[in-house]
Amino acid sequence: MTEVSRVLVLTGAGGMGAAIVRRQGSGATVLLADVNPTVLSATAESLRADGYHVIEQVTDVSDSVGVAALAATASGLGRVEVVVHTAGLSPVQASVKSILRVDLLGTALMLDAFCSVIAPGGAGVFIASMAGRLYPLDPDLEGRLATTPTSDLLNLPELSEGSIADQGSAYGIAKRANQIRVRAASVAWGRHQARVNSISPGIISTPMGAAELAGSSGPQMQAMLAGSPAGRIGTPSDIAAAVEFLTGPNSTFITGTDLLVDGGVVAVLLGAS
Repeated sequence: MTEVSRVLVLTGAGGMGAAIVRRQGSGATVLLADVNPTVLSATAESLRADGYHVIEQVTDVSDSVGVAALAATASGLGRVEVVVHTAGLSPVQASVKSILRVDLLGTALMLDAFCSVIAPGGAGVFIASMAGRLYPLDPDLEGRLATTPTSDLLNLPELSEGSIADQGSAYGIAKRANQIRVRAASVAWGRHQARVNSISPGIISTPMGAAELAGSSGPQMQAMLAGSPAGRIGTPSDIAAAVEFLTGPNSTFITGTDLLVDGGVVAVLLGAS
């Protein structure tokens, strides 16, 4: 009998994604996806050089057809045991519209598409942000962000053009939506005997994090780091360790929750409010 491959799907070929593959990809077929073919190819080649079995697929997570194709590829490779969604845009990288499409809609599309292909006993982790903990929304809006069909999600009036002041606000809304959307989706994933959770990183040492630190909010972020209990910037390995826990055998009673991995920044900010 031919052994069925264990499949790990990962979107976002940046530093965080590569760290997750290096920690969990040994012995698995890794399906790596990114919208940027140059970044995707470079990361895939680096991982292959270190012995990982990587298949790459250019994917725009805000495109339903592309996400469906990624899920179809994954199911054809073997038993989809782990799905990790790290793809996203930060405030300095994109417009309000693009942030909502990639960070909010992209997460919803991935949740839907991989709910039907995740193997029993499998687990998903979707990367949100500590910004979602710092951007409380009206309970009614939160309810609609959690349950509105994905095809109608961006049609919510609060997400219309002109309703969101700036990229930072769009990012906070999208990441809060990620947290509550994952929580709601855990019910459907549970019907497939699978789990799904989100992780909300703080300030992490990645190219995206460096761009934010160099931007207009950089001084505020530096102050957050200096005042946090951990007293340091996070690393991709910090996030990879959290992903390993939430997708592994020691967390089989955990689903539908958000794990804050921020070095204590939110504890300080909310404790002082």
